[in-house]
Amino acid sequence: MLHSPNQFFTVDIHTHIIPEKIPNWAKKFGYGEFVWLDHHKPCCAKMMMDTAFFREIEHNCWSAEQRITECNHHQVDVQVLSTIPVMFSYWAEPKDTLEISRFLNDHIAEIVEKYPKRFVGLGTLPMQHTELAIQELERCKKIGLKGIQIGSHINHLNLNDASLFPIFEAMQTLDMALFVHPWWYSAKTKMPDYWLPWLVGMPAETSLAICSMIFGGIFERLPNFRVAFAHGGGAFPATIGRIEHGWQARPDLVAVHNVHNPKKYLGQFWLDSLVHDKDMLQLVTKLVGVNRVTLGTDYPFPLGEDNPGELIKTSNFTNQEKAIMLGDSALEWLKMDKSFFL
Repeated sequence: MLHSPNQFFTVDIHTHIIPEKIPNWAKKFGYGEFVWLDHHKPCCAKMMMDTAFFREIEHNCWSAEQRITECNHHQVDVQVLSTIPVMFSYWAEPKDTLEISRFLNDHIAEIVEKYPKRFVGLGTLPMQHTELAIQELERCKKIGLKGIQIGSHINHLNLNDASLFPIFEAMQTLDMALFVHPWWYSAKTKMPDYWLPWLVGMPAETSLAICSMIFGGIFERLPNFRVAFAHGGGAFPATIGRIEHGWQARPDLVAVHNVHNPKKYLGQFWLDSLVHDKDMLQLVTKLVGVNRVTLGTDYPFPLGEDNPGELIKTSNFTNQEKAIMLGDSALEWLKMDKSFFL
């Protein structure tokens, strides 16, 4: 039976988690704005970057048991866990990022091992160092994680950078899924007001990541690479016509590393459903197919979907289409069978 009183088996691929207790990495490594938690009151903590306040979080950001309670309330059967992107630490010394990655990955693996029917884990890697990233990728596979989450750029290197391709190739070889999450650093100095790094910068970052992988030939060279992008692909679905026209009008600039029309790859990658708008969700499903859209909520953060799956459930889709987006599509991306969770 389902874990919640829900007619649909529901898998949320976009949720973030952090350990309740984090080492003082700045003190240990001797530099950097590494994140630490100030547990200033019960069931609540301030995320600090050195002395700078980043955001306040509640205990559902670290307590698996609280997450299960809330999942039952929201009729979510399975959450896919990934770290909070601010924890990526790509800017740090690679050996230090590796240590942080191992700590975070072990934490997620422990939760999955304790509650295997409720959680699936994605790891994080020191993406700025190809060999160390592959080393940790292989370990993630061994400890039971099903994929990896990365940022939309690695220290301002776009995802078509040659140093990243061996990592992606290893992910395909190891049958590990990839979740690409936008990163706000590129926008934080250019548009600091009105929360614009999140409202404008992140959608642009996601489109940049998708286009970098398309025009960089990643999907062409790795046809079995299972990649999902957050926030419904950001600005990409609304601008694919412009992107295709650019490919047609200036192939000398656009089709440098991949001669194929970018629309060829629609349906080869997944997009989550976090678009906050029924018309936009219809557009996304029309572009990539219902079977390439999967529930994602950004739980437990304020730009997420307050009632997981509500946009899908209340939109004009058949029950079969809703079932695909709420669960089946995610299982295909993870390469897992529903029977494992029942």
